[in-house]
Amino acid sequence: MRSNRLVAGSVLVFATLGLGACGGGQSATRDQVRAVGSSTVYPFAKAVAESLAKSDATIKAPIIESTGTGAGMKLFCAGVGPQHPDIEDASRRMKKSEFDECVKNGVKEIVEIQVGLDGVAFAEGSNGPGIALTTEDVYKALAKNPFGKPNTAKSWKDINPALPDEPIVVYGPPSTSGTRDALKELILTKGCESDPAMKALKESDKSRHDAICGEVREDGAYVDAGENDNLIVQKIEANPKAIGVFGFSYLEENRDRLKGLTMSGVQPTYETITDFSYPGARPLYIYVKKAHLKAIPGLQAYVGEWAKLWSKGGVLAKAGMVVAPDDVLAASAKAASELPVLDGAQLK
Repeated sequence: MRSNRLVAGSVLVFATLGLGACGGGQSATRDQVRAVGSSTVYPFAKAVAESLAKSDATIKAPIIESTGTGAGMKLFCAGVGPQHPDIEDASRRMKKSEFDECVKNGVKEIVEIQVGLDGVAFAEGSNGPGIALTTEDVYKALAKNPFGKPNTAKSWKDINPALPDEPIVVYGPPSTSGTRDALKELILTKGCESDPAMKALKESDKSRHDAICGEVREDGAYVDAGENDNLIVQKIEANPKAIGVFGFSYLEENRDRLKGLTMSGVQPTYETITDFSYPGARPLYIYVKKAHLKAIPGLQAYVGEWAKLWSKGGVLAKAGMVVAPDDVLAASAKAASELPVLDGAQLK
């Protein structure tokens, strides 16, 4: 018992010294991993944390916080030291502006690991009308200024005569969410650029293009439901006229209560996300602060635990994650083992 206390004490002293050296002389420390970020990645990150705690009793279960990808990036990039998170869970890739903010604050060595796939899924309650959407329909329904004009559409029929005469009510993620970023990039912008003039605008005036194509209306048709995707599930289950937007894993988890909506004729399924034929398919990532690897007990083991669980038929697949193709899995396993530093020049 006494030797166990000595080992634990040695780890804490090491952690204190390690983070003190890289965190501006901080004397405080942590004895467990802390991860922040995406609500979509959250259930998978929790599953990995629980698996690690069960497999190694000497490691305290990591703390996993669902803050949204954007908010998590701000926390992650704020600095190095025990007061800052070790890992950022992300439902989109890190932006160049976020990487630059990290570097400015001393977070200069970041490891990027793709952990799986997901999709921006549109769904309704099991008693819903089964509305079939396209990226252009969604853009016209949700954009603040579709094609540069104020959005006055009240019903789905207003934007497409083939759609039902039902009010546009969409529950979705907030602006801090990676799912919201993916909604903008993968769905809204594609719908916007169905107009050649909007596509050309990207070259002549990118900021105006981004505003017209990506800003979401604020008049109540789109309801910011926060970072709790389970709340969106409850809202649309209770209202058959409402549509929800969230990560595919939440649809998969609630197939008995919800039905997925086709997007441009493609159903959101495991197969269509794996082959990227579904328009909302996207990769999921974790970002690791390399300066914390030796200082925070269990951090390296936690990263390694992801690689043990993301295979076909593995724990994460059973939890609803779409497993990445074999070549991506191989590259991710190599990254989890060798922990190469991300080159910011690769980012947009």
